[in-house]
Amino acid sequence: MTGQQPTAQQRSGFPRRDAEGRILTLGDLLGVSLAGWLIGLLALVLFDWAFAVAGAGDFGRTNGWLAVILPAWLFWDDFRAWDFGAARVVAALSAAVVAVLAGLLVAGLAGGLAPLFTGGLAALAFALGYAVLWFQGVHWLARRTG
Repeated sequence: MTGQQPTAQQRSGFPRRDAEGRILTLGDLLGVSLAGWLIGLLALVLFDWAFAVAGAGDFGRTNGWLAVILPAWLFWDDFRAWDFGAARVVAALSAAVVAVLAGLLVAGLAGGLAPLFTGGLAALAFALGYAVLWFQGVHWLARRTG
């Protein structure tokens, strides 16, 4: 569809979105970001296993942080749906800083595991942290700034 407004039927998918395309509930944002993380991690496991079977390296050496690609894409899509302004920028930057720090903390605590699993757990911490902080932050700031 080029330039057409989505109909009510097209908006009824998951995650549920408002008329501007913003995700309606924290539960929807968490559910879709967790699903994206899981799909990304399973794809990494599959590719890593295939390369290990082919003799291109040891299993578990892929960077698990790559599992954050689909959740990050979802967060970017929700960021774009908000009107341009300070609320979305401040919420996004604050959530990103805290979520990266949470991911690094988890990666440090899980340092004895293979990089695939250490990074995968770090990506999970990032996705959960960013989703909660972004959603709560942008809604709170949007109410405050009008």
